[in-house]
Amino acid sequence: MMEIISTTAAAAAKAAARVAGQVERTDLIRSDAFSEALAANVWFKLENLQTTGSFKLRGATNRLMTLSEEDRAKGCVTASSGNHGAATACAMQKLGVKGVIFVPEQTSKAKVDKIKGYGGDVRLFGTDGLDTEQHAREFAEQNEMPYLSPYNDNEVVAGQGTCGIEILEQLPDVDVVFIAVGGGGLIAGVGAVLKTHNPNIRIYGCQPSQSAVMMRSVEAGEILDLESGRTLSDGTAGGIEAGSITFPLNEAIVDDWVSVDEPAIAEAMRRYMNDEGHTIEGAAGVAIAAMIERQDEIAGKNAVVVICGGNISDEVLEQVKSGNV
Repeated sequence: MMEIISTTAAAAAKAAARVAGQVERTDLIRSDAFSEALAANVWFKLENLQTTGSFKLRGATNRLMTLSEEDRAKGCVTASSGNHGAATACAMQKLGVKGVIFVPEQTSKAKVDKIKGYGGDVRLFGTDGLDTEQHAREFAEQNEMPYLSPYNDNEVVAGQGTCGIEILEQLPDVDVVFIAVGGGGLIAGVGAVLKTHNPNIRIYGCQPSQSAVMMRSVEAGEILDLESGRTLSDGTAGGIEAGSITFPLNEAIVDDWVSVDEPAIAEAMRRYMNDEGHTIEGAAGVAIAAMIERQDEIAGKNAVVVICGGNISDEVLEQVKSGNV
């Protein structure tokens, strides 16, 4: 398993050189409020302040830049719960590539508008991230266009791994990291980089209990077809493609899994927004809530939480702030 980890870390290093100047180097800040409350040194990696408002620009940019000129000319197809779509639209706009972006029907208006704002051709299909992905793949095949998976792609995972490279440059002696998991691309890329640097860094995979597909799949030893309930963490909701490359990476990299319920996610979001002053989305709240739940395990340690995104609709934000969740 160490071979798959080191290979992914090496690909992330190449991705970092490739996307330099195309993506932002986001800040890693120490939180006085959370550090004092949890008796640890708590650091937040601010991917919510990345261009497009999430870490997804890293993977999308790297993937597009590794396509041949011939494939770029055909135009690209992708599927997304919102953030990967916005990131792909932004990267395509920068690189002069056309494309179609499929999103689930329940995707928040804020995320759809963001995709359109970058010139993306948005089309609605499906009610679960997995059926949207399957439809997008079929569309790509029928139209002989490259398909850009939001997570099931080595170059996408490598691109997400550039976030881990920055964490190590900013805090070399990190002890534990909390990362929200959907398809598993972010934790696969970041985790591979961190584990290659120091196998003793503890990686926590964090999921909403309403959609803990990767967690349950790893427990079962195979990718499961599970239904997802409604969750504030729309960015991590939905199923996982059969045969996804992220599954063995998550098996090898994640040391512990934490699932958190909706009240815990909402409370974590409120607490972060009150103390840190940044608006965040539900997926980021999942990682914060998981850290709070495991606070006894991080006492005295350097703990990093990846604030994976900040894209949230005004309606949901108001519900969270008012406590009506």
